[in-house]
Amino acid sequence: MAVDYEIIVQGNNLRLQNGFLGLANATLITCDSGPILFDVGHYCNRSTLLNNLKKRGMKPSDIKLVFLSHLHFDHCNNVDLFPHAKVLVSAKEWAYVDAPHKEDLYIPWMIKEQLKKHDVTLIDGEHEITKGVSYFPAPGHTPGSFGVQLDTEENGCVVLAGDSLKYPKEAITGECDMAFGTTESGTNTISRILKTADRIVPGHFPELVKQNGRFTWKDTAELSLVIR
Repeated sequence: MAVDYEIIVQGNNLRLQNGFLGLANATLITCDSGPILFDVGHYCNRSTLLNNLKKRGMKPSDIKLVFLSHLHFDHCNNVDLFPHAKVLVSAKEWAYVDAPHKEDLYIPWMIKEQLKKHDVTLIDGEHEITKGVSYFPAPGHTPGSFGVQLDTEENGCVVLAGDSLKYPKEAITGECDMAFGTTESGTNTISRILKTADRIVPGHFPELVKQNGRFTWKDTAELSLVIR
Protein backbone atom coordinates (compact mmCIF):
# COMPACT_ATOMS: atom_id res chain seq x y z
CA MET A 1 0.00 0.00 0.00
CA ALA A 2 1.29 3.45 -0.92
CA VAL A 3 1.71 5.87 1.96
CA ASP A 4 -0.87 8.66 1.96
CA TYR A 5 -2.17 11.24 4.41
CA GLU A 6 -5.04 13.66 5.00
CA ILE A 7 -5.53 16.48 7.48
CA ILE A 8 -8.85 15.53 9.08
CA VAL A 9 -8.95 18.29 11.69
CA GLN A 10 -7.89 21.67 10.36
CA GLY A 11 -5.66 23.73 12.60
CA ASN A 12 -5.23 27.49 12.79
CA ASN A 13 -2.89 29.93 14.50
CA LEU A 14 -5.42 32.41 15.88
CA ARG A 15 -4.85 33.86 19.31
CA LEU A 16 -6.37 36.25 21.79
CA GLN A 17 -4.36 39.02 23.42
CA ASN A 18 -3.78 36.78 26.42
CA GLY A 19 -4.67 33.33 25.18
CA PHE A 20 -5.27 31.12 22.18
CA LEU A 21 -8.09 30.23 19.81
CA GLY A 22 -5.73 28.08 17.77
CA LEU A 23 -6.56 24.44 17.08
CA ALA A 24 -3.95 21.88 16.08
CA ASN A 25 -3.97 19.83 12.89
CA ALA A 26 -4.75 16.13 13.23
CA THR A 27 -3.50 14.06 10.31
CA LEU A 28 -4.65 10.60 9.25
CA ILE A 29 -1.92 8.43 7.71
CA THR A 30 -2.72 5.37 5.62
CA CYS A 31 0.04 2.80 5.19
CA ASP A 32 0.85 -0.92 5.31
CA SER A 33 0.45 -1.20 9.08
CA GLY A 34 -3.04 0.33 9.16
CA PRO A 35 -4.40 3.81 9.95
CA ILE A 36 -2.16 6.06 12.05
CA LEU A 37 -3.38 9.29 13.62
CA PHE A 38 -0.78 12.01 14.13
CA ASP A 39 -1.98 14.18 17.04
CA VAL A 40 -5.53 14.07 18.33
CA GLY A 41 -6.47 17.63 19.33
CA HIS A 42 -8.36 18.72 22.42
CA TYR A 43 -11.94 19.08 23.60
CA CYS A 44 -12.80 21.99 21.31
CA ASN A 45 -12.34 19.78 18.27
CA ARG A 46 -13.42 16.48 19.84
CA SER A 47 -16.69 16.29 17.88
CA THR A 48 -14.95 17.40 14.69
CA LEU A 49 -12.44 14.57 14.99
CA LEU A 50 -15.11 11.94 15.58
CA ASN A 51 -17.37 13.27 12.82
CA ASN A 52 -14.56 13.41 10.29
CA LEU A 53 -13.53 9.86 11.05
CA LYS A 54 -17.16 8.81 10.61
CA LYS A 55 -17.33 10.59 7.23
CA ARG A 56 -14.48 8.34 6.14
CA GLY A 57 -16.30 5.24 7.33
CA MET A 58 -14.08 4.89 10.39
CA LYS A 59 -14.52 4.47 14.12
CA PRO A 60 -11.92 5.32 16.78
CA SER A 61 -11.31 1.57 17.16
CA ASP A 62 -10.09 1.48 13.54
CA ILE A 63 -7.06 3.59 14.46
CA LYS A 64 -4.19 1.21 15.11
CA LEU A 65 -1.59 3.73 16.19
CA VAL A 66 -1.66 7.25 17.67
CA PHE A 67 1.51 9.31 17.36
CA LEU A 68 1.69 12.29 19.73
CA SER A 69 4.10 14.96 18.55
CA HIS A 70 4.32 16.35 22.10
CA LEU A 71 2.19 16.57 25.23
CA HIS A 72 0.56 19.98 25.06
CA PHE A 73 -3.19 19.86 25.61
CA ASP A 74 -4.16 20.95 22.10
CA HIS A 75 -2.34 17.96 20.60
CA CYS A 76 -3.01 15.15 23.07
CA ASN A 77 -6.19 15.65 25.10
CA ASN A 78 -8.42 13.46 22.92
CA VAL A 79 -6.18 10.41 23.28
CA ASP A 80 -8.83 8.81 25.51
CA LEU A 81 -11.00 8.35 22.40
CA PHE A 82 -8.55 5.69 21.19
CA PRO A 83 -8.26 3.13 24.01
CA HIS A 84 -7.41 0.28 21.62
CA ALA A 85 -4.62 2.08 19.75
CA LYS A 86 -0.94 1.84 20.51
CA VAL A 87 0.40 5.28 21.46
CA LEU A 88 3.88 6.55 20.61
CA VAL A 89 5.33 9.49 22.54
CA SER A 90 8.94 10.43 23.14
CA ALA A 91 10.73 9.37 26.31
CA LYS A 92 12.15 12.88 26.65
CA GLU A 93 8.66 14.40 26.47
CA TRP A 94 7.43 11.90 29.06
CA ALA A 95 10.14 13.12 31.42
CA TYR A 96 9.55 16.79 30.54
CA VAL A 97 5.95 16.60 31.79
CA ASP A 98 7.24 16.15 35.33
CA ALA A 99 9.35 19.33 35.23
CA PRO A 100 8.17 21.62 32.42
CA HIS A 101 9.54 25.06 31.64
CA LYS A 102 8.27 27.59 34.18
CA GLU A 103 6.39 29.47 31.41
CA ASP A 104 4.91 26.36 29.82
CA LEU A 105 1.24 26.49 30.84
CA TYR A 106 0.04 23.92 28.32
CA ILE A 107 0.71 20.50 29.86
CA PRO A 108 -2.71 19.00 30.68
CA TRP A 109 -3.15 17.83 34.23
CA MET A 110 -3.02 14.06 34.76
CA ILE A 111 -1.92 13.40 31.17
CA LYS A 112 0.46 10.69 32.38
CA GLU A 113 -2.32 9.05 34.38
CA GLN A 114 -4.45 9.00 31.23
CA LEU A 115 -1.68 7.68 29.01
CA LYS A 116 -0.89 4.90 31.48
CA LYS A 117 -4.33 3.47 30.61
CA HIS A 118 -3.07 2.96 27.04
CA ASP A 119 -0.51 0.75 25.36
CA VAL A 120 2.23 3.40 25.36
CA THR A 121 5.67 3.02 23.81
CA LEU A 122 8.27 5.64 24.69
CA ILE A 123 10.47 6.40 21.70
CA ASP A 124 13.90 7.91 21.15
CA GLY A 125 16.08 8.55 18.11
CA GLU A 126 15.08 8.03 14.49
CA HIS A 127 13.24 4.90 13.43
CA GLU A 128 10.87 3.56 10.79
CA ILE A 129 7.33 2.67 11.87
CA THR A 130 6.59 0.92 8.60
CA LYS A 131 7.74 1.28 5.01
CA GLY A 132 7.62 4.97 4.10
CA VAL A 133 6.72 6.19 7.60
CA SER A 134 9.45 7.19 10.05
CA TYR A 135 9.88 9.48 13.03
CA PHE A 136 12.63 11.79 14.22
CA PRO A 137 13.40 14.07 17.20
CA ALA A 138 12.26 17.66 16.62
CA PRO A 139 13.20 19.52 19.83
CA GLY A 140 12.64 23.22 20.37
CA HIS A 141 9.00 23.97 21.06
CA THR A 142 9.35 21.35 23.79
CA PRO A 143 12.50 19.31 24.48
CA GLY A 144 10.77 16.06 23.55
CA SER A 145 8.87 17.08 20.42
CA PHE A 146 8.97 14.61 17.52
CA GLY A 147 7.99 14.77 13.87
CA VAL A 148 6.99 12.13 11.32
CA GLN A 149 8.31 11.84 7.78
CA LEU A 150 6.20 10.28 5.03
CA ASP A 151 7.74 9.12 1.76
CA THR A 152 4.80 9.44 -0.64
CA GLU A 153 4.50 8.72 -4.34
CA GLU A 154 2.37 11.75 -5.17
CA ASN A 155 3.81 14.48 -2.92
CA GLY A 156 7.37 13.39 -2.26
CA CYS A 157 8.73 13.87 1.25
CA VAL A 158 5.99 15.09 3.60
CA VAL A 159 6.88 16.12 7.15
CA LEU A 160 4.20 16.17 9.83
CA ALA A 161 5.88 18.74 12.02
CA GLY A 162 3.55 19.25 14.96
CA ASP A 163 4.62 22.39 16.78
CA SER A 164 8.26 22.01 15.83
CA LEU A 165 7.09 24.16 12.90
CA LYS A 166 3.80 25.75 13.82
CA TYR A 167 3.01 28.29 11.09
CA PRO A 168 4.49 30.09 8.04
CA LYS A 169 6.39 32.65 10.11
CA GLU A 170 8.80 29.92 11.20
CA ALA A 171 9.22 28.61 7.66
CA ILE A 172 9.89 32.11 6.31
CA THR A 173 12.31 33.26 9.01
CA GLY A 174 13.81 29.85 9.71
CA GLU A 175 13.69 30.68 13.42
CA CYS A 176 11.84 28.93 16.23
CA ASP A 177 9.06 30.93 17.84
CA MET A 178 7.77 30.03 21.33
CA ALA A 179 10.45 27.61 22.49
CA PHE A 180 10.06 25.83 25.81
CA GLY A 181 13.13 23.79 24.97
CA THR A 182 15.76 26.08 23.46
CA THR A 183 15.44 28.48 20.55
CA GLU A 184 18.69 27.13 19.10
CA SER A 185 17.49 23.52 19.03
CA GLY A 186 14.14 24.63 17.59
CA THR A 187 15.84 26.61 14.84
CA ASN A 188 18.03 23.61 14.00
CA THR A 189 14.91 21.44 13.79
CA ILE A 190 13.23 23.92 11.44
CA SER A 191 16.36 24.01 9.27
CA ARG A 192 16.28 20.23 8.96
CA ILE A 193 12.60 20.19 8.03
CA LEU A 194 12.98 22.94 5.43
CA LYS A 195 15.89 21.11 3.77
CA THR A 196 14.17 17.72 3.81
CA ALA A 197 10.52 18.32 3.03
CA ASP A 198 8.63 18.85 -0.20
CA ARG A 199 5.52 19.50 1.89
CA ILE A 200 5.05 20.34 5.56
CA VAL A 201 1.97 19.87 7.72
CA PRO A 202 2.55 22.48 10.46
CA GLY A 203 1.00 22.32 13.88
CA HIS A 204 -1.37 25.24 13.36
CA PHE A 205 -1.76 26.11 9.68
CA PRO A 206 -2.73 24.57 6.35
CA GLU A 207 -0.17 22.45 4.53
CA LEU A 208 2.91 24.25 3.23
CA VAL A 209 4.13 23.36 -0.26
CA LYS A 210 7.61 23.96 -1.66
CA GLN A 211 7.66 26.01 -4.86
CA ASN A 212 10.88 27.31 -6.42
CA GLY A 213 12.78 26.53 -3.24
CA ARG A 214 10.35 28.35 -0.94
CA PHE A 215 7.30 27.29 1.00
CA THR A 216 3.84 28.67 0.33
CA TRP A 217 0.29 27.48 0.90
CA LYS A 218 -2.79 26.95 -1.23
CA ASP A 219 -5.55 26.22 1.28
CA THR A 220 -7.16 28.84 3.49
CA ALA A 221 -7.13 28.68 7.26
CA GLU A 222 -10.72 28.97 8.41
CA LEU A 223 -12.46 29.09 11.78
CA SER A 224 -16.25 29.12 11.62
CA LEU A 225 -17.89 30.83 14.60
CA VAL A 226 -21.58 30.27 15.34
CA ILE A 227 -23.48 32.58 17.66
CA ARG A 228 -26.22 30.73 19.56
